[in-house]
Amino acid sequence: MPKKDINEIAFAVVQQATGEVVKPPESIKATSGRKGGLKGGAARASTLSSNERSAIAKKAAAARWKPRKSEL
Repeated sequence: MPKKDINEIAFAVVQQATGEVVKPPESIKATSGRKGGLKGGAARASTLSSNERSAIAKKAAAARWKPRKSEL
């Protein structure tokens, strides 16, 4: 992607400031994906028992703090 020169940047800033730039609408797939993603974690957490949630959290913490191969 070619870099914009100063005039193109200034033109874009003026368009944004005056409200002349209209953002393209999101696709239906993007909207539905976001909708599912927003409720996915809460739905999963509501079906897990506290022991299962604890096991998942312990596994995540162990992975987070495990030394990397480059650090050994």
